[in-house]
Amino acid sequence: MGLTLTEKILARAAGRDRVAPGENVWVKADLLMTHDVCGPGTIGVFKKEFGANARVWDPEKIVLIPDHYIFTADERANRNVDILREFAQEQGIRYFYDIVDRANFKANPDYKGVCHIALAQEGHTRPGEVLFGTDSHTCNAGAFGQFATGIGNTDAAFVMGTGKLLLKVPATMRFTFSGEMPPYLLAKDLILQVIGDIGVAGANYRALEIDGDTIARMSMEERMTLCNMAIEAGGKNATIAPDEVTFHYVQQRTDQSFVPLYADSNASYHSHRHYDVSRLEPVVAKPHSPDNRATVREVAGQKIDRVYIGSCTGGKLTDFVNAAHLLKGQQVKVPTYLVPATQKVYDDLHTTQIEGRTLVDIFTNAGCFEPAAPSCAACLGGPKDTFGRLNEPEVCVSTTNRNFPGRMGNKQAQIYLASPYTAAASALAGAIADPRDYL
Repeated sequence: MGLTLTEKILARAAGRDRVAPGENVWVKADLLMTHDVCGPGTIGVFKKEFGANARVWDPEKIVLIPDHYIFTADERANRNVDILREFAQEQGIRYFYDIVDRANFKANPDYKGVCHIALAQEGHTRPGEVLFGTDSHTCNAGAFGQFATGIGNTDAAFVMGTGKLLLKVPATMRFTFSGEMPPYLLAKDLILQVIGDIGVAGANYRALEIDGDTIARMSMEERMTLCNMAIEAGGKNATIAPDEVTFHYVQQRTDQSFVPLYADSNASYHSHRHYDVSRLEPVVAKPHSPDNRATVREVAGQKIDRVYIGSCTGGKLTDFVNAAHLLKGQQVKVPTYLVPATQKVYDDLHTTQIEGRTLVDIFTNAGCFEPAAPSCAACLGGPKDTFGRLNEPEVCVSTTNRNFPGRMGNKQAQIYLASPYTAAASALAGAIADPRDYL
């Protein structure tokens, strides 16, 4: 039998002709990413196990990105960023995307934003490679035909010191999407459909391989949305085979070479699900689990207190463009928070136009809050002064990835996960609303 895309990548990284699900293999890393939440713990383990004066395996292959708890007065959160800064200077790590200019201690024009989208925008996500990150949504990079997965601090410290990791090869579940996307559906609807079908444990320690003619017509940002939420189904990683769309995106951002890999036509899969997208409709994940799926029409009319558009899942330029199409010339009825994933997205909100008006003009004229500085912000709750955090038991429609109790702050808050279309429609209605009524 042939190999799946995940098996192909892991076999090459292990220096073998083939690997099989369940095998434990030593895999060479192409990149390690850590951020301000997990970075200090990873650094602590690294120094404990390898020695206080140890050097990282390759300072060119480690990316440090403060992004989670950064725009806050919380002293412990700020100390975490200091630890990353000190370690980057000590080790000569090239890719440290600081939020301040270390020399002048002022805002750093090279600050990037949320790690998963910043990695893509800076050319770190390349087909055929292996990316480890101390964040569960590292699987976002699978959209580039890469093996990308989240790991814990201890494993990350080992990679930091050796450049490799012992990994069990996951079995692969295949998901094929066919047909022309209806104009009211987005990638978020597709992945919420999948998670609702298989459950939050449905892909535990398995790879998701996503394909089909629907996917071939998707932009890279929409493909990232699909792979980003593989972890919400328990997945180890997700992959989409690279194509000309992938190559164009990557080659615009890096001159580093890469070798794309593809699944064999006779690859063996754990399971195979087919979806005709023309038969799907907008969906949400009701509180308090990403698999608590309902069609939007089933919950339409549920009163809400706010809308939140942001995060690595729902704060990309495409997400804001889609929301703006509904909000243009309208007025929101509930507080609507906008948090771009990266500084580039933030800048693009001020230049990208729809019918002669910039996105930021469309949003502010619709009554939304001014876009906040790019970060994870309220997606992971954060300190109480975090922009958009749910400090009260409110009902929120959000383009983020998780709706567990307390995920965005208050443990009694109710979060409905939705696409940017559904989020924008709900902001206009002051209740959960079907985007088909507004498009």
